[in-house]
Amino acid sequence: MPHHALEITLTRPLPPPALHHAARLLPLAANHDATRLMALIAAKTPQRAAHRLRHRLGTRLPIDVITTRYPDASHNVLLNIAFPPAVHAAITADARRAQQSPARFLELALHRALAEHADRETDRLDRAERQLLAHTTPAYLLAAVGHALTRLPERPLP
Repeated sequence: MPHHALEITLTRPLPPPALHHAARLLPLAANHDATRLMALIAAKTPQRAAHRLRHRLGTRLPIDVITTRYPDASHNVLLNIAFPPAVHAAITADARRAQQSPARFLELALHRALAEHADRETDRLDRAERQLLAHTTPAYLLAAVGHALTRLPERPLP
């Protein structure tokens, strides 16, 4: 049976005793602040793996989202989200009005939101570039960007 790498995003950092307790049930790897965990789950499909993980740890951890760590052959990543009943009912009603399944409705909404975010980010970068070019030459700006990209950051960017 294949193993699937799953990433667990938690709603809050996990205290060390809780992480230790959860890791006794299922081997887990945590990031530096224990807000994201990794697990390998044996299952025929990524969907079954996410379901098994949520079943085994869902009551013990403040799980927000479970995702597959690596995209599938279609370059898609599985999102496993347990919505509160009121949110689930609202999504189901909106999907029914749009004549779509709740999964398809959420997929399209997510794609729209990501596309809008990418457009806003492109516009923001275009404005920043125009502002920079108003006060310097393209050659100097290119040299400065090249220099900035070759330096190792002292701390992660916000």
